[in-house]
Amino acid sequence: MMSHSAAIIFNFFPLLHFMLRRHNDAAWNIRTFLRNQILNFDFSADLRKVEPWSRSNWSHTDLLRMREGMVGAQLWSAFVPCRSQHMDAVQIALEQVDLLRRLIRLHSKHLHLVSTSEEVWEAHRLGRIASILGIEGGHAIGNSLAILRSFYDLGVRLLTLTHACNTPWADCSSAGEVKAFGSSLPEDHQPGLTEFGKVVVHEMNRLGMIVDLAHTSYATMREVLTVSQAPVVFSHTASHALCPTPRNLPDDILKLVAKNGGVVMVSFYSHFLTCNETSTMDDVIAHINHIRSVAGIDHIGIGSGFDGIDRTPIGLEDVSRYPHLFARLINPNNTMNTALPTSASSSTTVLPHWDENDVKKLAGLNFLRVLTAVEEVRSRWKEKSVLESEENLPEAFLEGRAQCISSISMLSENGHRTNQSVPQLPDAQWALP
Repeated sequence: MMSHSAAIIFNFFPLLHFMLRRHNDAAWNIRTFLRNQILNFDFSADLRKVEPWSRSNWSHTDLLRMREGMVGAQLWSAFVPCRSQHMDAVQIALEQVDLLRRLIRLHSKHLHLVSTSEEVWEAHRLGRIASILGIEGGHAIGNSLAILRSFYDLGVRLLTLTHACNTPWADCSSAGEVKAFGSSLPEDHQPGLTEFGKVVVHEMNRLGMIVDLAHTSYATMREVLTVSQAPVVFSHTASHALCPTPRNLPDDILKLVAKNGGVVMVSFYSHFLTCNETSTMDDVIAHINHIRSVAGIDHIGIGSGFDGIDRTPIGLEDVSRYPHLFARLINPNNTMNTALPTSASSSTTVLPHWDENDVKKLAGLNFLRVLTAVEEVRSRWKEKSVLESEENLPEAFLEGRAQCISSISMLSENGHRTNQSVPQLPDAQWALP
């Protein structure tokens, strides 16, 4: 049973959670199961009783359970698989953004597309779930600032700089992931963010798009936290001190996030919580408390990972279970009929007190603060007439990996189009019919 205090918080404050954008998040499930054909798809049904969703270990979300879980805002993801890099990544990203926009429109009684922090509150006033669009994988922009700007115009407000593969301008979190998916960086590249990567971050700051550093390498994280003029987020991660995986954040990075003003959003993926296949709600709380103790209460959020993970904590099996987590934080003695805490949980010996204001920050205020700050940077730069960036990715970074890219789209390092393979035809043959 949810405590009275937790009920008050959820009734008057929107909960934001992040659906991890991996190969099987909600939008990717729809692509896989329905080929993005959603006109006859009832997202308001209990998908636990609908094939093939009921057979999938990766399916944790539908409108019925979101309402039960008192979700007030959702970061929906257009996930783009690494194998599409340098091929059809941009097309896939556009198709997934289109899917999400249509899904939100078809369920407009429940969902409300938002692009600003004020619109999040407006959706809450309307009793709808604020829906924010994000893209996972910087390869989705095709190394083009023009495409980045176009995604912003379509309503995308968050970009995860990498997924499980390097881009030509940023490193991902794991050498193992690079080996599996292939690196796009020159042999003499120093790990981290390239100069063009810094331009991407600058352009995201100018646009008012949130920089998401989940999946990036520690070197990339440190460089972005140095160059970004706006707060960043880590949309789905956990504490390296409790589970030493390259996807989790060490304490020195947590301190840099606090200095940046960003937010670390805790994943519910068991492998990130305990470094094995099982975990409990207490493990999630242990990571939340550790990150709070290092970075501070203003820099912690909920990342979950629902619909992108197949190993969830006992007691947090799907989106309907959020209220139980917050009730447990407010009242640690509110025990559940679950397995005993694992080693990660027991590593936190002094439990901080969580009052209602603390829980509100965790549930969404911290993320909204970041979104507002990102918008403020955009406004300040607009007042200063900061213009869009026109830099281009040096062609050397695509050497050997541009088989599916025409010479027409290739730009030389001085910013002019290359003409080496452009046929020199009479003007009449170039004229439109």
